Amino acid sequence: MEKKSKDNKKCIAENQPQLTKKLIWIMAIASGTVTANLYYLQPVLYQLAADYHISQSSAGLTVTLTQIGLALGFFFILPLADILEKRRLVMGVLFFSSCALLTIYFSPNLQITVMASFFVGFTSVAGQILLPFAAQLAAPKDKGRVIGSIMSGILTGILLSRVFSGFVAQLYNWHTIYLIAALGIIVLMVALYVELPVCNALTKMNYGESMRSIGPIIKEFGVLRKTSLIGAMAFCAFSAFWTSLTFLLQEYYHLGANFAGLFGLIGITGALLAPLAGMISDKKGPNFTIGINILIIIFSYIIFMTCGYHLWGLILGVILLDIGVQCCNVSSQAKIQQLSEKARSRITAIYMIMFFVGGALGSFAGAWSFQHFGWMGVCVVGLVSQIIAMGAYLAKE
Repeated sequence: MEKKSKDNKKCIAENQPQLTKKLIWIMAIASGTVTANLYYLQPVLYQLAADYHISQSSAGLTVTLTQIGLALGFFFILPLADILEKRRLVMGVLFFSSCALLTIYFSPNLQITVMASFFVGFTSVAGQILLPFAAQLAAPKDKGRVIGSIMSGILTGILLSRVFSGFVAQLYNWHTIYLIAALGIIVLMVALYVELPVCNALTKMNYGESMRSIGPIIKEFGVLRKTSLIGAMAFCAFSAFWTSLTFLLQEYYHLGANFAGLFGLIGITGALLAPLAGMISDKKGPNFTIGINILIIIFSYIIFMTCGYHLWGLILGVILLDIGVQCCNVSSQAKIQQLSEKARSRITAIYMIMFFVGGALGSFAGAWSFQHFGWMGVCVVGLVSQIIAMGAYLAKE
């Protein structure tokens, strides 16, 4: 049976790709769905706090541990994709993800919810396993387009997760969100098991050797260090804006936090343009698109600085910021996926860890700057991050 499966669905070389439009769609939807699991709690923390009779700050611990779980998943799970058969690894991670989601649904107390939230984050790296998996299956001329499609799924999942969560919680309760999410993961497991090819590891090293190789990989690839810094600064600018937007809307426009969620729907523009960024990257090269998108992010912050006290200025700036950040990320991923076939998942892990470190820095710097210097302080944070990114871009590799 195993031999027949390998005969029918053997993971083949890059010059003999077997990616179909159907499989790309399934992988994109799966990546977006599993990534969305990270953000369902954010809009319903008030309900969670009321359910468990705790403060909102205590309820926020669930979100914090989800993010910590994600960071640890990047570090400990992603390297496994270089040394294990990829379809089996994806199935295993998604199985534990569905278990964690169901645990939250049935959870009777905060302690179990917090623990399960950590494992929801830890297993949400499945989307980042599928990304280099798709890149490995894609033809060299199509890598950017394929990565753009997967990233579009991930970004759409992030942007729509909060809207979906709030809608379901309003109709039923916040627990129901996790039942629907778990069922969605189970359906996707079936689809992925049927459609994904068996793809054996390209290296014979064990897990310990794989983890020890991360340091030498960082040292070996200057392109990876440079691109990771650019990606981190792009996400820094992104997070600084979104962290401080609620404060601006409340203090200047006297609008509630729910209005900030509508800006997320506006930001879906960037997600929808991600495949286009990938195609441009295929034709012009990742370096070209990375440089253009750094300039777009800079321009978005100039608009925030000069027109941020007008709603039309915020809307225009959000569209440009999301396009710049998401397309820069797609182009950066396309660039690093070309570095090493055997170390592709470890390279992705290094990039994503840096990416989220940049996001955490942006969230902190954005909130701190708004508190001490107002909206102009936030705009300075965004512009400084892109000056650093442009410096890295212009530096020799």
